[in-house]
Amino acid sequence: MRKTAFLFITALLSVSSFSQKNNYTQHVNPFIGTGGHGHTFPGATVPFGMVQLSPDTRIDGSWDGCGGYHYSDNVIYGFSHTHLNGVGVSDFGDIMLMPTMGEPSLDNKIYSSTFSHANEKAKAGFYAVKLDKHNIGVRLTASTRVGFHEYTFSKDGQANIILDLNHRDKLLQGEVKIIDSKTIEILRRSEAWARDQYVFARIEFNVPMKVTNSKNSKLLWDNEADKYLALSFSKPVKKGEKILVKVALSPTSYEGAKLNMTEIRHWDFEKVRNNAETLWNKELSKIEVTSADKDKLAIFYTALYHTMMQPNIAEDLDGKYRGRDNKIHVADTFDYYTVFSLWDTFRGAHPLYTLIDKKRTSDYINTFIKQYEQGGRLPVWELASNETDCMIGYHSVSVIADAMVKGIKGFDYEKAFEAAKHSAMLDHLGLEVYKKSGFISIDDEHESVSKTLEYAYDDWCIAQMARMLEKKEDYVYFMKRSQSWKNLFDWETGFMRPKKNGGWDKPFDPREVNNNFTEGNSWQYSFFVPQDIPGMIEAYGGKEKFEAKLDEMFTAPSATTGREQADITGLIGQYAHGNEPSHHMAYLYNYIGKPEKTKEKIHYILNEFYKNTPDGLIGNEDCGQMSAWYVLSSMGIYNVTPGSGIWNETVPFFDKVKMNFEDGTFKNPVKDGVNKIVSNDKGQESTKSYRYDFITPVPVIQSDSKAFKDKLKISIESNSGNKMYYSFSDKDGFKEYVQPFEIEKTASVYAYCLHSSGQKSTVVSATFYKKPNDYTINIQSKYTPQYHAGGPEGLLDGILGNENWRKGDWQGYQGQDFEATIDLKKEMKVSQLSARFLQDTRAWILMPTKVEYYVSNDNKNFQLSATVTNTLDAKDYETKIIAFDGKINANNARYIRVKAYNFGKLPEWHQGAGYDAYIFVDEITVR
Repeated sequence: MRKTAFLFITALLSVSSFSQKNNYTQHVNPFIGTGGHGHTFPGATVPFGMVQLSPDTRIDGSWDGCGGYHYSDNVIYGFSHTHLNGVGVSDFGDIMLMPTMGEPSLDNKIYSSTFSHANEKAKAGFYAVKLDKHNIGVRLTASTRVGFHEYTFSKDGQANIILDLNHRDKLLQGEVKIIDSKTIEILRRSEAWARDQYVFARIEFNVPMKVTNSKNSKLLWDNEADKYLALSFSKPVKKGEKILVKVALSPTSYEGAKLNMTEIRHWDFEKVRNNAETLWNKELSKIEVTSADKDKLAIFYTALYHTMMQPNIAEDLDGKYRGRDNKIHVADTFDYYTVFSLWDTFRGAHPLYTLIDKKRTSDYINTFIKQYEQGGRLPVWELASNETDCMIGYHSVSVIADAMVKGIKGFDYEKAFEAAKHSAMLDHLGLEVYKKSGFISIDDEHESVSKTLEYAYDDWCIAQMARMLEKKEDYVYFMKRSQSWKNLFDWETGFMRPKKNGGWDKPFDPREVNNNFTEGNSWQYSFFVPQDIPGMIEAYGGKEKFEAKLDEMFTAPSATTGREQADITGLIGQYAHGNEPSHHMAYLYNYIGKPEKTKEKIHYILNEFYKNTPDGLIGNEDCGQMSAWYVLSSMGIYNVTPGSGIWNETVPFFDKVKMNFEDGTFKNPVKDGVNKIVSNDKGQESTKSYRYDFITPVPVIQSDSKAFKDKLKISIESNSGNKMYYSFSDKDGFKEYVQPFEIEKTASVYAYCLHSSGQKSTVVSATFYKKPNDYTINIQSKYTPQYHAGGPEGLLDGILGNENWRKGDWQGYQGQDFEATIDLKKEMKVSQLSARFLQDTRAWILMPTKVEYYVSNDNKNFQLSATVTNTLDAKDYETKIIAFDGKINANNARYIRVKAYNFGKLPEWHQGAGYDAYIFVDEITVR
């Protein structure tokens, strides 16, 4: 057995000597964030533990129930052992137990119970509640891998403990083994956000229990409707009698769960609770702040607590873990973790860990490297050894570069660079065109602006790694890629702006939330150039104009347009503190000599957007990022550019701040200089400085539309007076652009810019289509603005959308039928009408229930000529396109009417139940 198998015992020995005179857990309020949109949970866990034992009040997969609990609820369905802290997609809730009395029922509507917050208590490592039904007292605590339950029954009768494996997410495979009257072994394999999650568990009762009810105890089922596994365990009890339960988890095996159970070898609840509190005090003591305001202390230490709830240890006591290849491996020299919300946490949480958790930082990176070796790339958003591919970028490289530049050891720098470079050179998620063109267009990939900007920052991080490792060619290559933001910066409007077909997408509203941005709009992304802030300031026209733009963002009207995005909260103008892309922006005033404005904004956010209440978080906790921002900013520091080794400073929020480090030293981060703490002189100064060329931004090919009837005028524009060259071939024939020109047939235009230094931009292209007909269309319905497909003519232009509807080639209609009339311009014989529709059930887009085709020769009297009924099941979650073909027999039709009937309200089984479904339509064809 490896040495680290004894880490838990060693940890308890080390923390037992910890002085309790500073009881930091007294300030922790686990209910902060359980209301509003915080998505946190109040249950028992220890720092970075495998077990999060908490009540579940939500089992419907709703957005505000992603953590399994919402403060507005009054019904508890049970107590499960895994939970996510503040995320935006529902998962976990594994191994659910629920105490009841009387005749046992396996129906969650019956075994659930109401409760009152007046009878509920939560502290770090502890949770308690009284269940109204049968007046059962529940107390919960935990070690790293074991959950500990104490149930107190208030009357004589039969006590039951319900085990329901079908709780919350979809059960793929379940197994319950009755070892003896006190011991059970469980396998729960499930699918939700993580598509294939394994949880093995060992349950031990302190008294013998008897199986009194069961439902479907088979291993595998042929019929999906039968995928249900639940049991009840019962015994007679006297009034006041307690039943204790221990549940050990393992990602690998029954043997792993049995080994992990040795973390708690006794039945002393208070001892386990005290050990959990001691572990929390040890971690929370890493930062000491003083204040006479108890609410401020509660907010701070709860925030610090939230940053330590994940990532979660994901290995057994002997180091065995389930890898990205679904095989069992052993972590001999590090600890293996899971739950990496990197799009969120690279910004603040991981920089915080580089200060107070260097050992875990190196463990995280070793985990990344193993996931690269076993899964083919670095993690994006990893959950239970599954890559969810949620969010964007490859922000593992930010965490790695930041650790390297700060001198953190314990991982292979060369292997980490290999993994980073490999992940950046793949040809998926828009990377192929990004590498070729220097930006991503709407035509190439959805969320094109956000992906371009975040890839560019990540590439800069890889360049810093290359510089430290003295890899000159790689450094130059990735530094050039890191300038890709320049290709999407519109110098006229002063915004990062999406491009389509070689030009700026129109119309453009910087407030619009659409599929060109990730959970945001242009305001919330136009300042994301952390790798080149001086270059960004210059692009805006200098410090004064940059300051004016920042001021405009903070003072603009707070209303957004376009898609409703629940994540965009905490608005100050168009700054959105409730979502991560805005988190660095207030600090940008420091770069133009206005630190007083940084202080003003930071302290306003600290005061107004963090409260000691259940709805005390202005947005999703997002695995500690929302709280990490508070912890760092209240200390007066923030890492605007992770990977640079440079910390931004502002006025601290507390009277006294002291950071205690793993090596026994301590610092005040502002007074003593946090940069002195974290800078790596070799990484920052001693490496050779390599030169690289600045890129020449691409030109913009402009026209009124992508499709045209007779002729089309095309112009080409550039910034900074660069010369432009264009051709109708990508191989040769380029000539200097002097003035706009016209085309009269379908054509592709290629163009590049030439800087006075002789440096060329990459070649950008656009294709324009001459319409196959002169039909016109009058749409009676109203499409959602961000799903316009180029306007009404987009349904007749001969350009077909594909399964990636987020690229903008489909028209979307929500909560209404689609109806349009086509004018063929003359009477003609029509034998077939066809309209293409798309279904993506997860995105609320469903096929119409039926499509009707009408014909007319006077645009007044229409005759129903064909009805096509939908045959695709709404529960089919695969994105599909269907052409609804209708046979017509019309000899003199001039006008065609198409009517598609909306699915209606989303049904109960859907995550968006009760909301209106969309119809997505693209091309209408007349034959």
